Formats: sequence, structure tokens, C-alpha cells
Amino acid sequence: MATSVTGIKTIGSWIGGELIGSNSGRSGVVWNPATGEELGQVDFAGESEVDLAVARAKEAFTDWRRTPLSRRAEIMFRFRELADANRKVLAQLITMEHGKTFADALGEVARGVENIEFACGIPNLLKGEMSEQVSRGVDVYQMRQPLGVVAGITPFNFPAMVPLWMFPNAIACGNTFVLKPSEKDPSPSLFMAELLQKSGLPDGVFNVIQGDRIAVERLLAHPDVKAVSFVGSTPVAKGIYESGTRHGKRVQALGGAKNHMVVLPDADINMAADAAVSAAYGSAGERCMAISVVVAVDTVAEPLMEAIKSRINDVRIGPGFEDGSEMGPLISGEHKDRVASYVERAPGEGAEVAVDGRRHSAASRSGFFLGPSLLDRVQPGMRCYDDEIFGPVLSVVRAATYEEALRLVNSNPYANGVAIFTRDGGAARQFQSDVEVGMVGVNVPIPVPVAQYSFGGWKTSLFGDLHMYGPEGVQFYTRGKVVTSRWPDPGTSAVNLGFPQVR
Repeated sequence: MATSVTGIKTIGSWIGGELIGSNSGRSGVVWNPATGEELGQVDFAGESEVDLAVARAKEAFTDWRRTPLSRRAEIMFRFRELADANRKVLAQLITMEHGKTFADALGEVARGVENIEFACGIPNLLKGEMSEQVSRGVDVYQMRQPLGVVAGITPFNFPAMVPLWMFPNAIACGNTFVLKPSEKDPSPSLFMAELLQKSGLPDGVFNVIQGDRIAVERLLAHPDVKAVSFVGSTPVAKGIYESGTRHGKRVQALGGAKNHMVVLPDADINMAADAAVSAAYGSAGERCMAISVVVAVDTVAEPLMEAIKSRINDVRIGPGFEDGSEMGPLISGEHKDRVASYVERAPGEGAEVAVDGRRHSAASRSGFFLGPSLLDRVQPGMRCYDDEIFGPVLSVVRAATYEEALRLVNSNPYANGVAIFTRDGGAARQFQSDVEVGMVGVNVPIPVPVAQYSFGGWKTSLFGDLHMYGPEGVQFYTRGKVVTSRWPDPGTSAVNLGFPQVR
């Protein structure tokens, strides 16, 4: 995956089945978030390397699209077995470069493998439809065909799972793929490229471009890239969508989130507190589905606050490979400072700092650690509420009624995920109907759909009309073609200048 230069590994791109360096002269540092030490240098691809990857993918597409479905499924099955057998290796790479705990990384890999399993069913997923005898002697049938070269641009927080949301379906559908992973944790993508090659995937079908904005902009502008999938912050997602569609591409761009957890007065307090702490501080809050706002309704606020505070004290913070660690560091020192700034500003905006993660003993150790923070009496208009913090900061908003809580959630510009905690089935059913959010959990704090469904939010959490992975993923990576055919008796043929009608 890398070559060593003066003791520091150099990480390149994977193009046409082999590792290559870059002639751009630009590179980035890959840190160990748990120690603050440099792990390696990642070569940033220039436009020439992007063009080469797309060219290799275009060449491979000609044969790959004609590969029988059973053969594509066979390769996906092999890839699934290799990914399963190498779960620990892949998780170790994630923990080393991202910082999340090893157990959390294993969970990420497990959810990614689910998407490979879904793609293994591609012969069934691409079955078309047919209507016989729509008119006398006329049949109509529909097929779905691949687009060509497609690209994926993925974030640092899930360096294995999010790419696996994209490329298994894309490749199984007959496309070829160019992945631009985050430059902060680039090694998992290269390891998956090696596993695909060992699975029998032809060279050029899957390529990895390491890089920054220059690589992204070239992918968006390249005339041979037909579709782009993206996961990241809302401002960037909006820019990706606008640029990609301006260049005539099909785009699905998943943006940011401000996920609320509504807790009704009848909820199990201990269950709700466990869920809030788990969903807010898992992976140091660096999840697009993390709960960042608890909406405590009526009398539940005080006991819920006390229950959450008592649990925060027990969260074990440390390096991802350390036994017993439940929460690791943030991805970088810069991001740590940004997250801490929201806690610093909160009192000036009128919020109460119930637990200050900057004061946690872990914040003083080497690496990019920050303790969990809990903010109370937060309201819309405060920066800690309005912004996607993407760190271990949980805000509590107090609402007098269910209706007020619902209005709060529905008025937020983000609409990725939401949860409600209650024992009342009627209230839960009403909430899931009325809430304007793409993914809803009922007594489930992180409602990430399983691979048989699709992932995606509403409003500014999604740009494009199709969600990611699952059935909508197959739809995104294919286009429909409808064929109307007639094999008439030659004796019935005649000239007819009228518009075709059903007879």
C-alpha cells in the first residue's frame, strides 16, 4: 500500500490495478490522532493522474459491462468473503488513521460488509419488467443498464463503510469506479482495492485517487465521468451537486446533519440517557448520524439531564487500541480546537455548560483528545445549535409540549436523522408520520437503515433525488431503457401515417 521514505510511508493512488505516485509535487500529512505523530505522507494526485484513472476505467468498462451477471455476482461473493476474513486488518487501519476505537472500527466494517452482501444479489436486483400483448402482437419490456465511469468522494469519518455504500452496487451494476477518499485516512481504500483484485475484479474496474480539491474538481468536470456520489458537509455537498450537474452528471450528494432525539415524559429515563450518551459521544461525535440535540419535553428535562451527566463521568476515553477505551480522539488538532470553540462560546449565547469536555483529563494528553461536553438550555439561534459541530458536544433543548418539539425538529434546515423515545405507540406513530426527516428511529437513537433499504436525509442533508445504497443505489447507478417490439405476420404489414394507438 505504501513505500517508505526516510521512515515515513508514502501513500499513493491505485490506478489500473497498481500503485502509482504523483507528479503533482503536493502531498498531505496522515496523522495518528491518538499520539499526534505523523504516520505518513499521502501523494495528492494532479489532473494528469485523475485523467489516467478515468481513462483506465473507461477502457475497462467496455468488457466489464458485458460481463455476465453471474460472473459479477461471483466476484462480489469472493470480495465479501475476503472482506469478512480481513475485518480485523481493515479495522486496524481505520483505528490507526482515524482514531476511533477498535471495537467501533469493527462495527463500521460489519456495516460495510452488509452492502457487499446486498450487491451479491445483483442478478435478481437487475431483473427487468415485461408486459406482453400491450397491443396486437406488441410486447414492451424494460431493462436497466450501467452508466459508464462513475466516481465516489468520501469523508474521513467512515473510511471503509461509506465507500462500501457506493462501489459494490456501482460495480455489480456494470459500471467502473473511481474513488476519491479522504486524504486524512487513505489506507483503508487501498486495502479494499487489493481485496477486489484478489477477488478477480479486472484491473481498471476499481481505481483510487488520493488527493484534495484539485482531484475533486477534475472528477466533476471530466466528460467521461457520468455520475458522482458524495458524502460530507452541507456547503461542500451543495457545491459538489451544483458543479456536477452543471457538467451534465448525475449526482447524489449527502450533506450535514443536526440530529434530534425527542424524549417524551413517559419515556424510560435510563434507556433514553443510555441512548443519548451512546449516540452523542460514540466515535467522538464524528458521525453524520450522531445525536447532537436532545429535546426534553415537559417534566422529563431535569431527571434526564441528571441521568446523562452521571453517565458521561463513566465514559472511558483513550487511544483506540487501548483496552477499555470507549471514545477515541478527534481526527486532527485543528478539528479539536474548532469543536472546543463551541463550548467556549456557549455561555455567552445563553446556554449552560453542564459538563465541559475541555476540562477532562484526556484533553491534556498527547493526541487530539477532547472530553464529552453537555450543554443545557440551548435554543435555535445559538451557534452550538445551528451549526453541525461534528464532535463530542451534546445540546439539550427544553420543550413544553410534543407539538413544540415537533415544530423545533421540522423547522431545522437539516433533516438527516431523528429519534423519539416514548412508551406511547400512538405518539410514536404520529411522530413518524409528521416529522420531516429522512430517517426516523423509534426508541432507536441511530436509525441507519440496513443494506436492503437506502440511506439519506431530506432538505439540506441531501442534494439530488436518490438516496444512497440499497434499491435506490441500484437505481442511481443504472438507467432504464424501454423496448417496444412487434414481430408481425408480414401479410398484415401496411403503411399507416397516424399516431400509434392501442388496437
